[in-house]
Amino acid sequence: MTALKQYARLECPGVWRPDPDVQRQNVIVSFGDASLVIADQKGMALSHWSLAAVVRVNRGEMPALYTPSAEGTETLEIDDETMIDAIEQVRGAIQKSRPRRGRLRLLLLAGLGAGMLAAGALWLPGALLRHTLSVVPEPTRIEIGTRLFTAIGRVSGAPCRSPRGDQALARLSSRLLAPGGGGLLVVPGGIPDTISLPGGAMLVHSRLVEDHETPDVVAGFILAEDVRRGLHDPLADLLRGAGPGAIFRLLTTGHLPDAALRDYAETLTAATPERVPDALLITRFEQAALPSTPYAYALDVTGETTLNLIEADPMRGGGARTVLDDGDWVALQGICGS
Repeated sequence: MTALKQYARLECPGVWRPDPDVQRQNVIVSFGDASLVIADQKGMALSHWSLAAVVRVNRGEMPALYTPSAEGTETLEIDDETMIDAIEQVRGAIQKSRPRRGRLRLLLLAGLGAGMLAAGALWLPGALLRHTLSVVPEPTRIEIGTRLFTAIGRVSGAPCRSPRGDQALARLSSRLLAPGGGGLLVVPGGIPDTISLPGGAMLVHSRLVEDHETPDVVAGFILAEDVRRGLHDPLADLLRGAGPGAIFRLLTTGHLPDAALRDYAETLTAATPERVPDALLITRFEQAALPSTPYAYALDVTGETTLNLIEADPMRGGGARTVLDDGDWVALQGICGS
């Protein structure tokens, strides 16, 4: 599902510059789930931008000029009005600071009120959570993910960026995650290994790319996190921790309290990720044509607690596909400037 359903297959030409000192080039821009994918004319991914962080630097002018973040060095020129409208709709949803009491919100409030009258005290919290998850639109999920990342950023630091590193990260995302699976961001610290945010972004600790000789290890952690967020909606986990009061505020105003996001950020960065069931993970490794053994030994150097992942490695007989070529892997290892 894309950030806006009506743009499920939206692509347009653009002009991309990876760095101010580099020549511009013509590219194809694809609008995906919480992300913009920039590819060359042959379809090779060059960069992967999170819609939650995209900034327009020439408001009201054409062609529209965007950067991946306020500190980004990349630029992207787009003159396709449909693509610009799609991006601006998501940016508008993220940037709005005041609640809007529209017709949909009134309908939601009316339905919620009727549900509350019929609910019992034990039934209400779970029903309230399920109802909220069913009606929260994708732009609101992206906004919540952006605000949560801001709270996490106080301990993780700003995401690491470099022109070649961003290209390598985009190719890693295309290699491992389904189209529209959300963007990858490498952060210098402050998180366990990987964290999924509402809206699709995934945070990856820099040590996963800096401390290992091959990309198979970080690829394994990304696959495990992808399975984990498929089992547990990141927004659902956040709302369970926030409580009924914060959930009700989200329904009535479209926003979560800052305190709830700060508290959950502290919990998320201190928690050990839940172990993914081996059977599901092995299937995911097989689908990605990736060996599970390097990931297993990264979790437990002795292999004692990850023996199933080692013995059932789907690539033991061969057939593994390369995750990244050597040049991309070196670029990714240096994305944080180390």
